[in-house]
Amino acid sequence: MVSPIHGSVNLTSTFGQLFRRFTAFTSTWAARLAKNAMISIVDDDRSVREAAKTLIKSLGYATETFASAEEFLESGRLCDTACLITDVQMPGMSGVDLQSHLSATGHCPPMIFVTAYPEASIRERALSAGAFGFLGKPFSEDSLIACLDRALEHYHSRIPE
Repeated sequence: MVSPIHGSVNLTSTFGQLFRRFTAFTSTWAARLAKNAMISIVDDDRSVREAAKTLIKSLGYATETFASAEEFLESGRLCDTACLITDVQMPGMSGVDLQSHLSATGHCPPMIFVTAYPEASIRERALSAGAFGFLGKPFSEDSLIACLDRALEHYHSRIPE
């Protein structure tokens, strides 16, 4: 007669193997999810847009660029955006006004501001409204990457498991 416990060591080993495979799969999936995050860049200065795009793409992220806040809002990419990097001063809607608009609509992705005119009052307004960075132009790649890492960590923490 075969004992019902017979083979339990193998069963435990099998569960262990399945758990390791599942953990490896979910870790890989999470890494892919992070790298598939869309980073939107809004700046009226084409050279800043292209430099930021090149940096972001070199990190493995998808990116889209927009010459104005209005162009971004009309693009239909808001729901895809995991982080929004925007200039403060632009013709039409400013970056801070874009932040206010997105907050009012209830869909405000993590934001990072870049500006050639880092005014303390605007910095305080953007940061108090939840910005993950406020960088003066020119800014270092490392400072943008640090802000981006914090913003994406926040974004992914809001995604239900």
